Amino acid sequence: MPLDWNTRIKIAVGAAKGLEYMHEIANPQVIYRDFKTSNILLDQDFNPKLSDFGLAKVSPSGDNSHVFTSVIGTYGYCAPEYIQIGQLSTKSDVYSFGVVFLELITGRRAVDNSRPPRERNLVSWAKPLLNHRKKFVLLADPLLDGDYPIKGLHHALTVAAMCLQEEPSIRPLMSYVVRSLECLNIQ
Repeated sequence: MPLDWNTRIKIAVGAAKGLEYMHEIANPQVIYRDFKTSNILLDQDFNPKLSDFGLAKVSPSGDNSHVFTSVIGTYGYCAPEYIQIGQLSTKSDVYSFGVVFLELITGRRAVDNSRPPRERNLVSWAKPLLNHRKKFVLLADPLLDGDYPIKGLHHALTVAAMCLQEEPSIRPLMSYVVRSLECLNIQ
């Protein structure tokens, strides 16, 4: 049985809170580095818990908000700046969260080689649709069978699009993402 809309949002909120804690509350700040769907564990009530911190990295302090490191992570979830030049920051995790959130909304995997070539990479397939609000319904998981609030879908996809910005400085802080998703949780 597919997850309903509210359960998907509940999972997204809980996972976002985990990243928010790592980025904005923990001292020292931690970059997850390999945030992906399979690293979110669910209990019987679908409360999410983040797992597998094997690739996590302590964030530098002071003026350096990012580090340069060899690329280790899962294809389909890594931020462009991390793949291209090895630049890693909390904003890299925000991008990865955007991918996971898009998976929850669409019911698709980040990378799915069983799909036609143009649809194999979730972000590449979704980005053109994210630019047109009238096409947002095409991004909703068909298994939801239209059982979601249309304004909630629009709000969720807007948050996902913000997280998936190419430029890291434009991506929101996880605290902003959490507050935005909590609004969805009460709709």
